[in-house]
Amino acid sequence: MTRNTLLIALTLIAWNLLFFIAGWWQPLWWLGLGVGFALFIWLADEAGKTAPLRYQRTYEVGLAVAFPVLLLLAWELIARNEILNPRWFPPPTRIAAALWDLTIHYDTFNKTSMFGRPWLFPQTLAAEGWPAAWSLFTESHVLTTLWRVFAGFIIGVIPGIFVGMIMGMNRTVRTMLDGVMSAIYVLPKIAIFPIMMLVFANPFGEGPKIAVVAISAFFLVAINTMAGVRDIDPVYIQAGRNYGANRLQLFRHVILPGALPVIFAGLRLALGTALIVIVAIEFVRARKGVGFVTFYYWEVLVTEKMYAGLFVVMALGVLLTFSLQWLERRIMPWR
Repeated sequence: MTRNTLLIALTLIAWNLLFFIAGWWQPLWWLGLGVGFALFIWLADEAGKTAPLRYQRTYEVGLAVAFPVLLLLAWELIARNEILNPRWFPPPTRIAAALWDLTIHYDTFNKTSMFGRPWLFPQTLAAEGWPAAWSLFTESHVLTTLWRVFAGFIIGVIPGIFVGMIMGMNRTVRTMLDGVMSAIYVLPKIAIFPIMMLVFANPFGEGPKIAVVAISAFFLVAINTMAGVRDIDPVYIQAGRNYGANRLQLFRHVILPGALPVIFAGLRLALGTALIVIVAIEFVRARKGVGFVTFYYWEVLVTEKMYAGLFVVMALGVLLTFSLQWLERRIMPWR
């Protein structure tokens, strides 16, 4: 630790002690937090500059964890001191307790649970058989939401990549479809949901929900795939032709690898959008799912459980993004 880093750290500690000892926290909380976070950023910046290269990854992980923890701590202090109304902005400790309650308890009214009670699976399977054991998972809000996201994502992504590839390689097809896709793409995806309810035989089933997710993913992936194919440097294509590559070889060894980075950028956007869309749909037309839980507890004004549902949505977003990044590293090891 350098002299500057130590000095900034001591200043940060002294600033917070001064606020608590002098009793300034409640009347001047905004000043305390503002200066405190500014000092923390300055401290982190100095530590990053002086950290040895072998510890850079550890530093980045620590910073990525420490800053959200500090935000939660600030929220806890503000809510506990009733600077924010704890009825509408409950402290994180109450939200954590509510999430634990949603995890371990079964809602007898809705016949659902947050994660499906997997700890009961072995004894239920032995006592009542496979159908009863499987019902433990089907009651899960999280698994229901994930199923809708994955089903819609896969159904939308496969034709999206195919159409985007054709549009990128064929000017005629691109000219035909570009205007239509641009017009439909800007429609709010939640506005398509009533149309899907008219199309499917069971308007209250899973079909309309999955179809809207698929449509949302399709346009994002198709547009990004088209852009990825069009942005490939013509020199690479010409080099492949000069080495005698036919169309299939050119597609496999030049066009597809060259477009993959932009395709995966589209996949990340599509996956995040799929989660946003399905949560919005679960707000208005579902009896199961994380969106339903969040909206249900908003209606009955149990705000800590509403925030717990929002936390689960954020955790799912992080999990899905990291999973797609892991897949990207496996498919594109050269990056």
